[in-house]
Amino acid sequence: MKKVTLLIIILLCSCIVQSENEYFDQIEKNDVKLTKPVEGEWLFTHKEKGQSFEQFINSKHIVPTNESNIIYIRPIGHFNSLQNKQIELLREYLEIYFQLKTKTLETVSNDVIPESAQRIGHENNQQFLAGYILDNVLKKDKPLNRIALMGLTEVDLYPKPEWNFVFGLASYRDKVGVSSIYRLQDGKLTPDNFNLCLSRLLKIGSHEIGHMFGLHHCITADCVMNGTNSMSETDKSSIRLCSVCQRKLNSGIKYDNIKRLTDLERYFEKNHLAEELLLIKKDIAVIQ
Repeated sequence: MKKVTLLIIILLCSCIVQSENEYFDQIEKNDVKLTKPVEGEWLFTHKEKGQSFEQFINSKHIVPTNESNIIYIRPIGHFNSLQNKQIELLREYLEIYFQLKTKTLETVSNDVIPESAQRIGHENNQQFLAGYILDNVLKKDKPLNRIALMGLTEVDLYPKPEWNFVFGLASYRDKVGVSSIYRLQDGKLTPDNFNLCLSRLLKIGSHEIGHMFGLHHCITADCVMNGTNSMSETDKSSIRLCSVCQRKLNSGIKYDNIKRLTDLERYFEKNHLAEELLLIKKDIAVIQ
């Protein structure tokens, strides 16, 4: 009897693995291979080696547990009503994207950033030192069952003196990251540019938290885990996670791939994100 039960378990596990492999093989058909980088693009100046699925599996990366299974967003600064609406839409998106409970914490004041971690940037704008926020604000912020925490500021960020700015910065080890909406909103967020700015925020947010889950920059396909140098490069990059990066994420979180796709489809449809919806529909089409 025990042998029969064991055989059934083995067969079930085999079917699950085969089904998952088939899913990734199918959606790989929609991967768009990156072309040779040109001057101004991230990979032209950053000679990255990438990360294979096998390298990811053999690396140290977080997986959800009963004690560590909630993603948190910590707003830092002064946000208007439209910006707060985008933060809530980001929370909804991250919950779908990672298939993990996601919560927004109470907003804290910019006063938590001392003058020593601020500067006036090359464009005569206020900037915060991203590393200070990681080390002195977010690492100490430990809400219940935290698996990842992303700070979100309305002030521009810089990573070190010689850099003009950075969209976001994350610590693999500490599972914290910070992103800024400053450059995503074309000077001012309005109803007219709301969806474009939202798409940018979803890309930056999922990218930075993807790093927290152990994903490196993708260098093979058009993918939300591509590094970007500029807003125009971010706009051209995909919000979609390529098949290899999806396989990495799924190997750690163990979510239902089909449910995630259909949840994303509903989200993009509800929020009138047409280009993003088209990408998801293509993935849904190839697995049917």
